[in-house]
Amino acid sequence: MTTGWLDGTRQTLRDVASDKRMALMLLLGFGAGLPILLVFATLSAWLRTAGIERSSIGLLSYVSLAYTLKFIWAPVIDRFDLPVLARLLGRRRGWMLAAQFLVAGALLAMSQGDPSRSLGYMVVCALTIAFASATQDIVVDGWRIDSAPAERQGMMLAAYQLGYSLARICAGAGALFLADAFGWTPAYVTMAALMLIAIAGCLAAPKVQAADPPAGRGWRTALREAVVDPFSDLARRKGAGLGLILLLITLYRLPDIVSGIMANPLYIDMKYSLSEIATVSKVYGVWIGVAGAFAGGIAVSRLGLLNALLVGGIAASASNLMYAWVALAGHNLPLLIASISIENFAGAFAGTALIAYMSSLTSPAFAATQYALLSSLYALPGKFVGGLSGFAVEAVGYPTFFVITSATGIPVVALCLALRLLREERPAPPPEAEPAELRGDSLTLRA
Repeated sequence: MTTGWLDGTRQTLRDVASDKRMALMLLLGFGAGLPILLVFATLSAWLRTAGIERSSIGLLSYVSLAYTLKFIWAPVIDRFDLPVLARLLGRRRGWMLAAQFLVAGALLAMSQGDPSRSLGYMVVCALTIAFASATQDIVVDGWRIDSAPAERQGMMLAAYQLGYSLARICAGAGALFLADAFGWTPAYVTMAALMLIAIAGCLAAPKVQAADPPAGRGWRTALREAVVDPFSDLARRKGAGLGLILLLITLYRLPDIVSGIMANPLYIDMKYSLSEIATVSKVYGVWIGVAGAFAGGIAVSRLGLLNALLVGGIAASASNLMYAWVALAGHNLPLLIASISIENFAGAFAGTALIAYMSSLTSPAFAATQYALLSSLYALPGKFVGGLSGFAVEAVGYPTFFVITSATGIPVVALCLALRLLREERPAPPPEAEPAELRGDSLTLRA
């Protein structure tokens, strides 16, 4: 049995290695991964080194709510074209290119800022980057879902995660190394230039067929079909189990999102240098995350979605206990390496499993809108709670704070088990009608 499993895994890897869409997902994943750290973890390091208080750093994380609220404007992107660009590139790529140029321009603007003198200016730049980056995410996810069949989605996501992780090295380690050597302005100028990689991926990507708004309909009808129908379609297909599904998605990444805001301030307060943080957390740790992402992709295809979700949820929440250990031990480089190894592998594994699960819930007619809604839900609680993380650390200290974030994973495990129980208790439908997220086999997208 073990030999058969290994042979199947090798064949899966050989099949996807020859698929050109995997290379495109690397480039598009790079573009998606670059901006978020620059308004999140890397920006928090810049603010902390500039003497900004931890409570203010936590509050500034609210700019990332743009990623959470992207479902609000996703219907427009899903159903309407940008003038000129849509005619030249298609709907998906037209929106993608516009968003990528806006990210690059806002990064250049941020590079000229000084948080110690004008924090408000930095907030405006960060909001612009977050909005443009979230828009890019919407269209990249829509293009991915439209361009690949169900059996390719797990490994498409793994390739995306690899590109995303490479961007994390650049936006995390690269930016910190450059800031340590030359200052923050050259660091952010370089990051803006790296968006050219994503732009190249957009231009190289083939057009995909996106659903067109019905001809001859008024704006009211078009808006209903763009906004209301995607959500009512999801409710109709998932029925009574939708509540449990949405609650699981909402809570799944809560431990990681909340703890991630205070990770860099923790390292700085534990007297790690920017170069140490860059080397261990942003270079070595990212490659560990790549391994975790591919492990998650293989687990989705070999173990099934719910099994992969359960394993990832347990591992990701438990890994936060390593942060508490680092806080108790102080400056201890081997412990930091161990902590980053466990946390990054578990977090990337869980992230890949969750993305695959959310993709399986979408209908082809509303792929971008429904995926934007689901991915917004998974980040929403973490963003709201994470904004108060600085106050929590100042009130209870780092060790207690990270123990609490780890404990928030307990409901996630309970929800995974509840969905498994629901699958076992419901009558078995015909194979062609069985929803993918409730099956124990490979990832399948269903309308």
